[in-house]
Order: sequence, then structure tokens, then C-alpha cells
Amino acid sequence: MGRILSELYFVTTTVVDWVDIFTRPKYKHIVIDSLAYCQQNKGLKIYAWVLMNNHLHMIISVEGDYAIADVMRDFKKYTSKQIMAELQNDLQESRREWMLDRFSFAAANDSKATCYKLWQDGYHPELLYTEEFYRQKLDYIHNNPVKQEIVAHPEDYLYSSARDYAGDKGLITVIVEP
Repeated sequence: MGRILSELYFVTTTVVDWVDIFTRPKYKHIVIDSLAYCQQNKGLKIYAWVLMNNHLHMIISVEGDYAIADVMRDFKKYTSKQIMAELQNDLQESRREWMLDRFSFAAANDSKATCYKLWQDGYHPELLYTEEFYRQKLDYIHNNPVKQEIVAHPEDYLYSSARDYAGDKGLITVIVEP
């Protein structure tokens, strides 16, 4: 592999109360657009990813002046604001009031939050210190939609890098390792 394993991390960020807000494409695309922005402007390198209904897994590194903690903080802050603004105005969303109530309740119990809190605290970084651990996390990411019975084959899930590893082009630019 052409990279230093000590710089790669497996990270996970989860929606509060495991609310499945990412069942709608418009919310998923806010996440995708924000990740692309972080890649272009904050040194984020994505090796693998999957966006499930209520959480995001990635294998990432960061280069330049940014740290992973900075990028994840900015990503979560931005996506939270954008998704909450969209949800507040989405009169077609049947679960809108329920979701806003859950996100409002989470914010009320967090001194750092204001009106709404979308993401749970933290992003649970795990250093990928061996090739075997890297492969384990890569397989875990790509098989997540299969285990949830969303698709039969990892590469069939649109919101994942499994498509890239199968030779297709995915929604986010990833660094595919052989």
C-alpha cells in the first residue's frame, strides 16, 4: 500500500437517538456535498465510506494544516445546521415534528447545543495500525448495507465507496487501495 497506516483512522458519527434521518436523498446529499467540500478545502482524504440511515462510517486521513478532530467538528457543525434548516422547512416530511422534537430534546440536554442537536458527541476514531485491521474495517464498511438487508451486494449501495472498489464511480472521490 502506498500510504502510512499510522495516519489512517476509522471514524463513525451517529445521529442522536439513532434517528433514521438519512432515508431521504436530500439529507444524504447534504452529507455528501459537505464531505466533498472538506476534501477540496480541508485536506480530508477518504479511503472508504458508507452513509447508513442514521450513521456514517469512514476510513480517512487529513493532510495539511488540519487535524481530523477539526475536520470532523466542522463537518458535523455544518451538516447539522444545513439538515436542520432543510427539515424545518420540509412540510412533506411525515416525521418532521417527531424528528425536530428528538433533536430539540437532545440540544436541551447539551450545554454546547442551541436549538437542535443532530449528531451524537464524538466520532470514535480508531487508528488503523495494521493492514489486517484496515481490511477488517474496509470490509465492515462495505458490508454494512448488506447486513442491514438494504442490498444483496455491497457495490449496489449508492451511498458507499464499495462501488469505487468494484471499479465503478461512486458519489464521493475516494482513494482506492489495492
